Amino acid sequence: MSGNSGKNPVPVDTNGITPFQQMLASCSGALLTSLFVTPLDVVKIRLQAQKSPFPKGKCFVYCNGLMDHTCVCTNGNSKAWYKAPGHFNGTLDAFIKIVRREGIKSLWSGLPPTLIMAVPATVIYFTCYDQLRAALRVRMGSHAEEAPLLAGALARVGSVTVISPLELIRTKMQSQRSSYRELSEVIHSAVRNEGWRSLWRGWGPTLLRDVPFSAMYWYNYEKGKAWLCKHNNVREPTFAITFISGAVSGSIASIVTLPFDVVKTRRQVEIGELQAMNSMLSCVSAVVMTKIVAENGVGGLFVGFLPRVIKVAPACAIMISCYEFGKAFFRKHNQERLLTSTT
Repeated sequence: MSGNSGKNPVPVDTNGITPFQQMLASCSGALLTSLFVTPLDVVKIRLQAQKSPFPKGKCFVYCNGLMDHTCVCTNGNSKAWYKAPGHFNGTLDAFIKIVRREGIKSLWSGLPPTLIMAVPATVIYFTCYDQLRAALRVRMGSHAEEAPLLAGALARVGSVTVISPLELIRTKMQSQRSSYRELSEVIHSAVRNEGWRSLWRGWGPTLLRDVPFSAMYWYNYEKGKAWLCKHNNVREPTFAITFISGAVSGSIASIVTLPFDVVKTRRQVEIGELQAMNSMLSCVSAVVMTKIVAENGVGGLFVGFLPRVIKVAPACAIMISCYEFGKAFFRKHNQERLLTSTT
């Protein structure tokens, strides 16, 4: 006769884990990804600042491996991490000198404020993807293999829509040097002067890059993971399988969407600099793309090909392998708890 040990079974979904556990898995993956990738971008920005110092109102894009953030340079901020003195002869030399002179913590300069938005955005994105993929596979029947394509696109639209106004407000507060106590006034001022739609300025270019990237990334990732599992005669993907699948699918998606990334980065910087000057922005993505082609030719849309792949591939690999590892851990935990509760 089987009894109950007093523990309630964990309510799990079709993936074998709860949405909350998916959120925890994606959160841990997001933190580890940012810790590994941020030093690459910090060094890149320091080299950039050495070559061309950032004046007041100038913007640069800071990437923590999870999402891009616009940083606005302000007057009287000579102690800012990107203005720290130092002469570097290349990337490796910059790594060594920054650690030696400023301490290893300097490689993660500027990271904490960006995580306030990057981690929730990643959690929303990954959790929504898994939930949508499970639901779409049931509804799409014979076309279930295409579910990751649609789920990836929809999940990205959702996360970008939620985060875009928050990122815009953060940039505006930074340019105006406002405190979080003045947050409501910053929002009211933006809405009063430019309308509610102004809070989603930059939403279009972000979607133009991120939706195709996500659709291709998840489709290729699921295909690659399934192929590697079959090739290695394993039922469940190993850490190595998810790592390789993530790196390859991330590389492919980053190469295909590179022109959109160039446009998005240019527009992101323009928006930040015009906000710093309290100016209006009316330029659309198509105009930005035309301008880049006119100034630099078609090749201008593919600037930064190698740095983007070098940054995106490991970020995708670390994030997805940590996420899958976390899900596998919770799935095993739930199975053990279920067995315990039924004995």
